[in-house]
Amino acid sequence: MSIVLEAKHINKYFKKPVLFHVLKDINFQIKKGEFVSIMGKSGCGKSTLLYILSTMDTDYEGELLLNNQLITNQSRDHLSYIRNKHIGFVFQFHYLLSEFSVLENVMLPAKKLAEKSHQEIEHDAFEKLKMLNIEHLAKKRASRVSGGEKQRIAIARALINNPLIIMGDEPTGNLDSYNAENVFNIFKQLSDEQGLSLLVVTHDEDFANKTDRIIQMADGNILT
Repeated sequence: MSIVLEAKHINKYFKKPVLFHVLKDINFQIKKGEFVSIMGKSGCGKSTLLYILSTMDTDYEGELLLNNQLITNQSRDHLSYIRNKHIGFVFQFHYLLSEFSVLENVMLPAKKLAEKSHQEIEHDAFEKLKMLNIEHLAKKRASRVSGGEKQRIAIARALINNPLIIMGDEPTGNLDSYNAENVFNIFKQLSDEQGLSLLVVTHDEDFANKTDRIIQMADGNILT
């Protein structure tokens, strides 16, 4: 199996108010189609690690490889391009633009990438909504749909540029158990059927136990 994401000897320090070693020699790989969760107590470094893996935080020591390409020390513009094209994000809060329609929200990352025509992007966005069984919401304003639907729209948006990996930060943290299970099933299907890699930070043990592998963190270290 090809390796989609690899962290080699990642160390992270917070300099203020005092020097604090927040991530300590982090090493792991995510293979194509693998569905991995990261667990650990609050403050153990999970979200800090996710920000580094997602290229949003570049202030670290060590090496990060995406699809066997070194992305450490790349320019800000190049990282922004990589992030938009190859990494899809699903957060605890959906961050939809409420005045835009559902379809327009899903189209946004592809419009930013600007590699396809408006028509193609619109078609792709509709296909992603269809894949998640929410195409009937396409013309609705994002503010007019339920919480569970909003999170599905956020997943469709994360998929629009056909990324190599989806990263989630507590993507079910705001959902009831029915909708949380729905999101899990969507992720599982993406992993099984589309060969998509997923890396999800979660506090939800039921969710984590159903993923392919759990990375346990404590005090800035990976335990398992």
